[in-house]
Amino acid sequence: MKLLLFSDLHTNAAAASKLVALSKGVDVVVGAGDFGNIRKNVSVCIDVLRQISVPAVLVAGNNESHSELVEACQKWTSAIVLHGDGSEVSGLPFYGIGGGIPVTPFGDWSYDFSEAEAENLLTACPPNAVLVTHSPPKGAVDVSSSGSSLGSTAVRDAIVRTKPRLVVCGHIHGSGGKTARIGDTPVINAGPAGVIWKL
Repeated sequence: MKLLLFSDLHTNAAAASKLVALSKGVDVVVGAGDFGNIRKNVSVCIDVLRQISVPAVLVAGNNESHSELVEACQKWTSAIVLHGDGSEVSGLPFYGIGGGIPVTPFGDWSYDFSEAEAENLLTACPPNAVLVTHSPPKGAVDVSSSGSSLGSTAVRDAIVRTKPRLVVCGHIHGSGGKTARIGDTPVINAGPAGVIWKL
């Protein structure tokens, strides 16, 4: 199965158009959040991306809420928006959690969760799934441009516990496009340019 992975478009419609072109010939598209900016203009990139006809598994970032993303995707019939739940696509289990984890310093507008809240949302993650999270796990593709490790311990713990076949994340732009491993699990901070990945 061939996947197209991306994150952190932040209303960049030109980048979204390139992802539409890249999606030709893939089986599933995975978007790991931050379609909008500061809870605004969430539909700008979604309106471009909905040209993609293959299944698209999405989670919200901290720049849009789960409900805002669901609303923006109403006309994107192949989109599946996850948050604390899962879906099977072409026989493959996906599980997703959106938002900034841990809580960001950005203020009230940011769609964030504490580590305890995230741990609860990740409880039902099945083993050997594709785990889609906006925030990266602590210690993997989570280093900011200033050199700080900003990932989530709850996400990391879920990876150790459930051993996903792949983790797709974003959020920390300084690690965009980078790949790491936790045990045997590849962890990809996808970034807006997109990454093609074969399972």
